[in-house]
Formats: sequence, C-alpha cells, structure tokens
Amino acid sequence: MKENINVLYVDDERSNLTAFKASFRRNYNIFTSENISDALAILKENEIQIILTDQRMPEMTGVEFLQSIIPKYPEPIRILVTGYSDIQAVIDAINKGQIYKYISKPWNNDYLKVAIDKANEVYSLRKENKELTTSLLRANQQLEFMLRQKLTSEE
Repeated sequence: MKENINVLYVDDERSNLTAFKASFRRNYNIFTSENISDALAILKENEIQIILTDQRMPEMTGVEFLQSIIPKYPEPIRILVTGYSDIQAVIDAINKGQIYKYISKPWNNDYLKVAIDKANEVYSLRKENKELTTSLLRANQQLEFMLRQKLTSEE
C-alpha cells in the first residue's frame, strides 16, 4: 500500500469526488475539494504529491487553478480531468498549468491508477534530483573552501 502518496482531487461535482475517493482510498491518501478555496487550504496544510482537477468549475477553470498555484506549490504533479474534449483546454493545460496528463471523464480506474503511480514516480524523481543537486552544491562549496585553505597555507 502506498500510504505516503497524498492525492488531491478538485471537482465541483460531489458525485465525482465520492467515486474517486471510493475507488482509490485503499491505494492513496485522498483529499477532495468541491471548490478552490478549500483546495488551497488542503495544499497549505498537507504535502500533496498529485493534484487532479476538473477543467470546468464555477470559480475558475482547472487550468487557471493549476496555473495559480505554481508559484507557491511548484512540486505537485498536475493532472487535468474533464468530461469535455476541448483542445484549447488541453493546450492551455500543457502550456500554462504545467500538467503531466489529461484524462477524460468518465475515467477508467485502472488507467487512472497507472497515471497516478507514474505521476508519483515523476514527483519522487524530481524530489530526489533536487536533493542530490543540493548535496552536490554543498560538497562543491566544501571542496572550494578546502582548496582555498590549502592555497592560503602554501603561500
């Protein structure tokens, strides 16, 4: 069981949230929200790895929501879920919302589970890469310091 994967699903249709939670609660820690303000509160209180959002919602579109959270929450992997095949939404999602995947409603549970698992792999690899880069920079700084120490002691 992958209890460490926190998934947030934002959709203004309660039935979709209920179906999602029922389908995936055994695989992931599921957080759901019917509106943007509650979704923001969940993001503030929890480390979310994967965000799924419906495209058509009353407050703002899913793409607008995903785009709006990038400055404060750049790490979560974003998936757009919609019942409408709007090619402009797909283009905007990729270009503005930095989405990882576009999934059509009604979703196939097996396909969606694979998409979430793959998205989590991307999340984990990015996190590991960031940690390794930080560690490498720290090691470089220490080496430069030691080199400067050695050069000044030889003078």
